[in-house]
Amino acid sequence: MPAHSRLWVYQANRKFTGADKQILEEGLTSLCSDWTAHGAPLYTSFTIAHDQFVVIVVDEQVHGASGCSIDSSVHFLHGLQRDLGLDFFDRSQVAFKDGNDIFSYPFNAIKTLLSDRTLSPETLSFNNAVTTKAEWETQWLVPVKDSWMARFLPKTPVAG
Repeated sequence: MPAHSRLWVYQANRKFTGADKQILEEGLTSLCSDWTAHGAPLYTSFTIAHDQFVVIVVDEQVHGASGCSIDSSVHFLHGLQRDLGLDFFDRSQVAFKDGNDIFSYPFNAIKTLLSDRTLSPETLSFNNAVTTKAEWETQWLVPVKDSWMARFLPKTPVAG
């Protein structure tokens, strides 16, 4: 998919099992092959990243996704999450990466986790607000110090 393609990241509340991944891949393949906007087929793709994220991409230069088509993809994901016992829509959790491990904390705990050094400025965080493939490739996984969470980092005293 081209770098300008529109993109949505859905973070699950847990790692996918092998069975989950198979069902997700089959379902997302079906969604992408049948997905339309105002009757026109969309040029789409998906990936399952880190066994915990679903990433859906549409090349809107071929045909743009409409509100109704986006709603249909969200409805589709709601069905998958119900069938698999997942939650793709809990925006209160922020995901982080440590080696190969993915873990999450509640949004409202971030300031405390930074001040008690559970999280560091170098801890890798997932920015699920990216909206294009180019952003996903360069700004999805970033150190906390380069993210919106930087404002919560403890301030270093200035020497006088």
